[in-house]
Amino acid sequence: MMQIAAPIVRVLALCALFASAALPARAQVAVQEVVSPGGIRAWLAEEHSIPFTALEIRFRGGAALDAPERRGAINLMMALLEEGAGPLDARAFAEAREELAASFAFEASDDVARISARFLSENRDESVALLKLAMMEPRFDRDALERVRAQVLAVIRSEETDPGAIAGRVFDRLAWGEHPYGSSRNGTVESVSALGQADMRDAWARVFGRDRLYVAAAGDITAEELGLLLDELLLDLPESASVPPAPEAGYRLEPGVTVVGFDTPQAVALFGHEGIARDDPDYIPAYILNEVFGGRGLQSRLTRELRERRGLTYGVSTFLLPMEYGRLVMGQVRSDNSRMAESVALIRREWARIAGEGLTGAELEEAKTYLTGAYPLRFDGNAPIARILVGMQMIGLPRDYIRNRNDMVRAVTLEDVNRVARRLYQPDKLHFVVVGRPDGLPQPEQKP
Repeated sequence: MMQIAAPIVRVLALCALFASAALPARAQVAVQEVVSPGGIRAWLAEEHSIPFTALEIRFRGGAALDAPERRGAINLMMALLEEGAGPLDARAFAEAREELAASFAFEASDDVARISARFLSENRDESVALLKLAMMEPRFDRDALERVRAQVLAVIRSEETDPGAIAGRVFDRLAWGEHPYGSSRNGTVESVSALGQADMRDAWARVFGRDRLYVAAAGDITAEELGLLLDELLLDLPESASVPPAPEAGYRLEPGVTVVGFDTPQAVALFGHEGIARDDPDYIPAYILNEVFGGRGLQSRLTRELRERRGLTYGVSTFLLPMEYGRLVMGQVRSDNSRMAESVALIRREWARIAGEGLTGAELEEAKTYLTGAYPLRFDGNAPIARILVGMQMIGLPRDYIRNRNDMVRAVTLEDVNRVARRLYQPDKLHFVVVGRPDGLPQPEQKP
């Protein structure tokens, strides 16, 4: 019988454990606030039935903190954190992680730098030591930099031929201008090609500071153990990052239609205008409205009008996008070039209708039933719970939000949603960016 190396056995065991960690859905999560001896705060959901802990670390600011001439540096830096650290090169680091059966993930969005860690209780100390090495002593070796740079450049070049990515890039550029939101956090071929090791060190200093730190944990760890872990892992971080937060973005896109000429059988449209902040008191009614109008959990109004009644598209959806320095209400649709103009006209009509008429009582009750029933399904394991808890901290929600959220949804009245509909949906400000060769939309063409 073939013998399997011990580290592989542990990895396979961990995979099985992660699968079994999808515990029965529960929205009644007991959340503790933990303050370490060194003063680092975190939220914790203890769950001792499985010897496994999920740790989520966030730094507010993310790729929006890029130096203007170094767009893509923070994204590249985060991707390099586990490509060698301290005395370990990329291969040695990977082998050490596999030996511990630990899992680490490092990534950047425009607003947040994210670090996710999963480890077995028996290997907690060693896993945390390895994670600290990656965070505090990244090597940024030239060979690793060139390898990961090539991967990022491949993504950038791929997006240059993706109609959806082109639509997003043009919409962002027109909406946000010179703000970091106006360009891809991946950077450009030119900006990423110019990045060196010094840029990686500068990017690290722009992100990592205890003044921007948020932490959550879920699983087999006590409050006392977590406090000691926090100090060991994070207390040596700089007290503050090297640059101030990015400025407010300032939405600047005028209403209308922008066509980007591109040869594709199906045109793609991205549309929207300014939206609503996540901490706005009207956010929950706005969330319900979006679910009815163009969400994916229910049969939305836009799906019925464009897909079922007219066959204009296989998919149309809308979403709220509350970012750190700006906010949008957005939608997307794909349609044949010959029918995109009709799709745009119908979306405009429905945008005006929900603004003017709001929801019906039946639509509101159906949405409430769906949203309250689906909410517990989010809490299906330690890792999702830790992600939810750290996200709650970042947007200023209280620890009892999980317990009260469904009651808050149920409390929304028809008068509430229809008042917010008039506020949120502004048909006279709607802008469409269409990528393709759409008939009947004779606007000046933008370059991809």
